[in-house]
Amino acid sequence: MHPLEKFRFCPVCGSSHFRDNDNKSKRCENCGFEYYINPSSAVAAFIQDSEKKLLVVIRAKEPGKGTIDLPGGFCDIGERLEQAIVREVEEETSMHVTSCEYMFSEPNKYRYSDFDIPTLDSFFRCEVENVAVSKADDDASELMWLSRGDIKTELFGLRSIRNAVRRFLDDENNW
Repeated sequence: MHPLEKFRFCPVCGSSHFRDNDNKSKRCENCGFEYYINPSSAVAAFIQDSEKKLLVVIRAKEPGKGTIDLPGGFCDIGERLEQAIVREVEEETSMHVTSCEYMFSEPNKYRYSDFDIPTLDSFFRCEVENVAVSKADDDASELMWLSRGDIKTELFGLRSIRNAVRRFLDDENNW
């Protein structure tokens, strides 16, 4: 199902004459309001300890509850990507990010409440203050540090994260 199919009534005037305009927008025949569906911004962190082990979390909530993930989440309204990655890492791991470097992005579909939310996930390499203070919280039920040989991409629950971890593993500069 295309995400726009969920929108049957104009959010401005309430009219049922809210029609497909093209593959990314709907237009109200009553008031002229046009709505575009664009990807939501999300962030994820690659954090390594002094032994080059990668920090992963176990997802505490759907989608993908119980699967492996990277620390991260959705950006809030008015928040820069750099602010979002600092906030999300702290919420999920209790660690404070001291520096972050943008690496790349991956498109994704995030299934929530029987609705596919298109996202654009931005990946960052992050340094943290003190890995010894790490503890799972918020959307993470557990934290683990994995060596390169222990990372199995098929165990990551979200497609964009699997793709990003493959890219990370393939880059010899990360090891």
